[in-house]
Amino acid sequence: MQDIVKRFVWVSAYAIGMALAEAAVVVYLRALLHITNDHVALGPYVRVEVAREAATLVMLMAVGWLAGHRRADRWAYGLFAFGMWDVFYYAWLKVLSNWPQSLLDWDVLFLIPLRWWGPVLAPVSIATLICVVSVLAVIRLARGRQLGITTARASVAILGGLLALYVFISDSLHALLAGRTDWDTLRPEPFQWLLFLIALALMALPSLGAVWPKRPTRDDGQRTTVDGRPRAADR
Repeated sequence: MQDIVKRFVWVSAYAIGMALAEAAVVVYLRALLHITNDHVALGPYVRVEVAREAATLVMLMAVGWLAGHRRADRWAYGLFAFGMWDVFYYAWLKVLSNWPQSLLDWDVLFLIPLRWWGPVLAPVSIATLICVVSVLAVIRLARGRQLGITTARASVAILGGLLALYVFISDSLHALLAGRTDWDTLRPEPFQWLLFLIALALMALPSLGAVWPKRPTRDDGQRTTVDGRPRAADR
């Protein structure tokens, strides 16, 4: 367990440091391009910004892949890095620019595949859930237990994720379907909190059910190492 704690500490350090770098870049962009928090007019730089966001995701998942031993805990560490980065990104923005004033302030959250809009509280809630689920997943694996992922649980969680995505990009999606090209002047409609809370519940309940740690049995302790891998004699 001590090894797991160290891994989470180092992954957290990476994610928090990366969040500071990301926040600093955004502060520069907002000042240089006169961008407001709920309105992004990147002009010719939009492709550069999309590429930067994609690179950020690659780096976060890469550190998770390096931290884990097997595919399951590598994904868990990577998702934990993503969640920590997202939470501390807004924490650093508050430190550097005194924004957001509250968790209900709106922000352009992402640009892939379309522009995402929403109050800061929404992505922070999902990021916090991701961190909790990731930690529990690693603990469960370390105890020699398989993750309780079933077709039903995965289907419900995916449905929740797609519903949350729709809430974030619904304005952009409707504009795209209507053939609008005035992305720089497009403004979001009021946030659909009811749909978002339903989506969050659909993601949370099956995910937590799949990773909730179970007490190890005596046989589990004999057959697995502290990180959940089989002992050499059992391989």
